[in-house]
Order: sequence, then structure tokens, then C-alpha cells
Amino acid sequence: MKLAEELGKKQTGDTLYLLDEPTTGLHKEDERKLIDVLQRLVDNGNSVVVVEHELDLVKNADHIIDLGPEGGEGGGEIVASGTPESVARTDESHTGRYLRDYLPDIDIEGPRSDRRKPAKVASDD
Repeated sequence: MKLAEELGKKQTGDTLYLLDEPTTGLHKEDERKLIDVLQRLVDNGNSVVVVEHELDLVKNADHIIDLGPEGGEGGGEIVASGTPESVARTDESHTGRYLRDYLPDIDIEGPRSDRRKPAKVASDD
């Protein structure tokens, strides 16, 4: 993984990291180390965008964009977007429903302002 090599470089705090399923093949302990490394990158002012299915990593995100509702041709729409807690409160999100098990202290009803609102549609009429 080139991430370790990248961390050895002088941090400028203005780098964008794009990672596609970085937990693939990692043991749970190594996943925890990866989460710590990614958090350090963010703490140093960098941006980290991760495509991931491993919910131990997903629950640590600052912001989630959940695409679906299904995979392949049945997906591609934004089903939920926001904090892990707000995504977990979105009934339409498969990710959100599974994420609830990883956020044991979450109030599923949540504050009104944090619940999913219907999208507004602009009209020329």
C-alpha cells in the first residue's frame, strides 16, 4: 500500500486522497490502524474520500454519501447523505439500516432537523 509511503512525506495539509475499498484483505486490527492513519491525514488538513462497504470504517466518516437503492442498474441515486447518525436514521438506506448496529447509542428517531426531508423539485410552471 502506497499510503504508508505517502505518510512518510512532509505533510502540506492540502492533499486529496481518493481510496477505493482500502480495507479489502485487512484484519480487524489492521482496519483500526488504517482508521487512525486516515484520521491523522484529516487532522493534518488533508481531504480523504473513501469508497467503502466495511461499516467499521464507514461509521467513522465525517460525511457519508450512500448510493443506491440497489447495486448496478438498480442504483446510482443518492439515497442518503450526511453524518453516520443521519444516514442510520434514513429508512430508505440499506447502509443506514445496517449502520445502526454499529452506532449503539443512536436515537433512531433523532432530532427533527437531522431527519431526511423530501427533495424540493423546481418547476417552470
